Amino acid sequence: MTHIFLLLQAREPGDPAAAQEVDSFAEALEVPRAAVRPWDLLQGAPTARDLEPVDALLVGGSGAFSVLDSHPWIHDFMDFLEETSVHRRFPTFASCFGFQALVVAGGGRVVKDSINAELGTFDILLTEQGQADPLLGPLAPSFPAQLGHKDRADELPSDCIPLAYSALCPYQCFRVQDAPVVATQFHPELTREGEAFRCRTYASMYQTSGVAAEMQRVIESLRESPQASALMRRWVEQTL
Repeated sequence: MTHIFLLLQAREPGDPAAAQEVDSFAEALEVPRAAVRPWDLLQGAPTARDLEPVDALLVGGSGAFSVLDSHPWIHDFMDFLEETSVHRRFPTFASCFGFQALVVAGGGRVVKDSINAELGTFDILLTEQGQADPLLGPLAPSFPAQLGHKDRADELPSDCIPLAYSALCPYQCFRVQDAPVVATQFHPELTREGEAFRCRTYASMYQTSGVAAEMQRVIESLRESPQASALMRRWVEQTL
C-alpha cells in the first residue's frame, strides 16, 4: 500500500524549489510523486477534513520565509502544528523550516544566527539519546547531511528529545516524546544534486552571511548523503 503524504510548503509564487521539493521527498520516500501532495501555506493551513485522506504530514524548507516573520499565515501555520502535530500527535516529519516551526509551536525558541549559517554538506553527530534511538541509532556516531539555514533552535520544547547536533548548531534533530513526530534541521530529502540546485536557487539570500562569497566552493565541496536520505524511509517503516 502506498501511503499519502501532505507536504506543507512555504514558497513564494514561482519558486522553482517548490516542485523540486515534491520530487525530492517522493524520491527519498521511494513513493510515486502523486503520493506527495503539496499544500501552499501562504493560502492558509489545512483543515481537519484536508487531513482525512492523509497518512502523514511533511514540512519542508521555506525559501524566503522564517518562523520569526510576522506574516498572518505563519501564525495560522503555528496554530495548526500545535494542534495537529504537538497535541494530536499526527504523524509528522519536518525538515529545516519545518523543524524550526515545530520548535516554536511546541513552546521552544528559535533565533537568527547568520554568523553560524550552515549551507552545504555537514557532519551530523548523535547525542547519547540519538545513539539509542531506533531511527538515528544505526547511523552512529555521525553521518553527512545537506543543510541550508540561518535560523536555529536555541531551546527545544520540554517534551522534545534531542537526538543530534553539529559543530555549529546545538540541535539538528529531535523526536517528540511518545509521538510519531520527528524533525531535522538538516534536509534528509535532499541529495548532493538537490542541494546544489538549492544553493544556486537561493544564492542571493546568503549575501549577509559568510558563505555567499564562496558559493561555488560550497557547491564543489558537497558530498553525497545517502545515510540521511535513508531516514525518511526508515521513519515510514517505523511509524506508519
